[in-house]
Amino acid sequence: MAHQSGADVCMVELGGTIGDIESMPYVEAIRQLHSEVGDENCIFVHTTLVPIVSAVGEQKTKPTQHSVKELRALGVQPDIIVARAEKTLDPATRKKISLFCDVPLEAVISAPNAKTIYEVPVIFEEQGMTTYLLKKMNIAPPDGGLSDWKDFLSRVKNPSKSVTICLVGKYMDLMDSYISHFEALKHAAAELDTAVNFECIEAEDLEKEGNCDRLKNVDGVLIPGGFGSRGVEGKIIAARFARENDIPFLGVCLGFQIATIEFCRNVLGFERANSTEFDPNTPYPVVDLLPEQRGLERKGATMRLGAQPVMIQSGTIAYRLYGVTEISERHRHRYEINPDYIDKIEDAGMKYTGRSPDGRRMEILEMPEKSFFVASQFHPEFKSRPRKPSRLHFGLVEAAVAHAEKKAP
Repeated sequence: MAHQSGADVCMVELGGTIGDIESMPYVEAIRQLHSEVGDENCIFVHTTLVPIVSAVGEQKTKPTQHSVKELRALGVQPDIIVARAEKTLDPATRKKISLFCDVPLEAVISAPNAKTIYEVPVIFEEQGMTTYLLKKMNIAPPDGGLSDWKDFLSRVKNPSKSVTICLVGKYMDLMDSYISHFEALKHAAAELDTAVNFECIEAEDLEKEGNCDRLKNVDGVLIPGGFGSRGVEGKIIAARFARENDIPFLGVCLGFQIATIEFCRNVLGFERANSTEFDPNTPYPVVDLLPEQRGLERKGATMRLGAQPVMIQSGTIAYRLYGVTEISERHRHRYEINPDYIDKIEDAGMKYTGRSPDGRRMEILEMPEKSFFVASQFHPEFKSRPRKPSRLHFGLVEAAVAHAEKKAP
């Protein structure tokens, strides 16, 4: 029977390495869970490493044997072993793991390197893992199986066209900082039968170079979220270049605020317009602290966090992408657009087409006369999924495709 959430299956990941002291309480918790609900309702899938000794090229099972031994000593017997290796497991290696780890041969699943992470479910299904799991849990297989996923994968691996999208950020030495944006763009691109080539630029480099030559040949620009003043001026330079050259643009969180600051400086003529986060003495505080943030001394968990309702104006780009007038998106910010400047900004051509239910907080901005110039205070990338991409990232890729086709000979 389905839980109140509507889910039939709950998947729980227990990270770390078996034997580490940090994971002991959690291993004991899952042991007790299995004891309470039984074999049919609790399946253990254990992921292990099968290294290859380069000198002889042999797949070694000893790490897997020792890992399972440690796990069994803690009262947990794996039902399935997923063996991570550079290449597909040799038949002899699978048999050895099955014999010494006491799992059926069909429950030893090979997890070789794949071209894309989205290929992994298909690799597992082809080895019978799906059938084995469903049988163990006494669940009828769904109609169609992974046909929808395979269609998505085909679009990821064999797109008919490509675009280049540039992300302008400040954590370029740590690409994982923006992984949610890269994946959201991949999700969107797959729906459009397109590949996205990523170009990443350090915002500080734009400040030093004083020009945007590296942005001239891209098909879209994305400015993500972030905190602190480092690189802000470079992001403002990038936002201006995208706006003035009608390059498809998406700003998220800080990127939303950057788009507003740039517009106020270079269209409204407020030369020192800024956020009070970066310049507390700015004469034009177009971005300011949320009222509830003022006076806070402790910053832990005090931001505007989590899902919040957003009201979308009909007849706008945002409405075309979402198809509804009310959405729920996740937030993570302390600053907002200063309402004292809204009328001036909108009179000059930038429109705030998404707002909080009370109309006070600006959530989405766009410039109707541009091909695609959109930004959001919320983080649409957090809810993006294969076959259900972030609508704003979808809009960026869609506009990038049109931009690429327009400039093509």
